[in-house]
Order: sequence, then structure tokens, then C-alpha cells
Amino acid sequence: MIRVLVVDDHPVVRSGLIGMLSVTDDITVVGEAGDGAEALAIVESAAPDVVLMDLRMPGTDGVTATGAIVAGYPATRVLVLTTYDTDTDILHAVEAGATGYLLKDTPHAELLDGIRAAARGETVLAPPVAARLMSRLRTPSAVAVQPSPRELQVLAAVARGLSNAEIGRELYIGEATVKTHLQRLFTKLDVDDRTRAVTVAIELGLLPNPRG
Repeated sequence: MIRVLVVDDHPVVRSGLIGMLSVTDDITVVGEAGDGAEALAIVESAAPDVVLMDLRMPGTDGVTATGAIVAGYPATRVLVLTTYDTDTDILHAVEAGATGYLLKDTPHAELLDGIRAAARGETVLAPPVAARLMSRLRTPSAVAVQPSPRELQVLAAVARGLSNAEIGRELYIGEATVKTHLQRLFTKLDVDDRTRAVTVAIELGLLPNPRG
């Protein structure tokens, strides 16, 4: 029998999940929690095999609770079940040690299969989540990119909206040299245009985010 703890700050969602899980022959719910701190206390006392974890909750959030559970109770698997599929949410959950990441619109049968797979220690990812992770893996890291100081100056000027001619005048280099720097940046960042180059550079932390 797979022992499951349901963690979600919405009582209606918890009730729905518990009702769905209660009709299965191989899964039993050993507790429910409305935030991460409560979940940790129940993990300690109930020793669930799988924690079905929401991410965004008041107080102790799901990512923080996931990290604490994985560190303190390695036999317990954490399967994230959330509405959010942003890169940041996914990466933080995976980095915290979550075994899987499913979305709340996952069909019931797939959710049950995901819980069973998580209990076996298998990675469980919703298709959109898997696609986002693969996309992130294909994005070059800042260490691998390593643009030169001059290339970064050119890119920073591009981010400010300057033309090649304006960049050349500001940096006291020829327009052809500006184009050469940009072509090298496009290759290093694996992009095809100026806008994408700036976007990827911001994502990698090579340029400051203008929105803070």
C-alpha cells in the first residue's frame, strides 16, 4: 500500500484529491496539510511514501518544504502537483529534490500512475514540464558562453536600443567590427537575432534584467 500525504492550501482541492485517492486499492491517504510547515510535521509522524505537494502556499512554500523533506526523510518522495508551469517554478522544485512535477489538469488515471511511479523512485514529469526542462538544457550556460568584455559592451549597447553605427561611435570601433562581435555572440548564445541575443543574455545573468 502506498502511503500518501496531500499538501495544498485550498481545502476543496485537498478534499477532491483525498476523495479520488480513497477509491484506489493500492493507495491510502495518511494525512493532509495546508502548508509546508504542517506537511513537515506530518511527514515526521506519518512517514508517507509520497507527498503530493502544492508549490505556492502561505507560510512555508512547497519548494522549501520539498527541500526539507528530501534532506531529512530520503525514503519519502515528493511529487509536485501545481497549477504553475513556469521555468522558475519547475527548476526550483527540481533543484529542491522533487521526484516529479505534474499539473493540476493532469487526468486522474495519469495522476494515480504518477504517484505509483514516484513511490518506486521514478521521475514523473507532465509533458509541458518535460518540454520546458529540455529547452533549458539546450540553452547554453553562462560559463560555456563566456563572451569577451568587448562583446558584452556591444550586447549591452544593443540592449539599450543602439544601432550598429551608434555602437561603433560609442565604443570607437568600426561598424564592421560591431557586426563581427554580434556574429560571434549569436554563435555563442545559439541565437539568430539581436532581440533573442539580449533575452538569452539576461536569462543567463550576463546582462542585468531591466525589470529588476
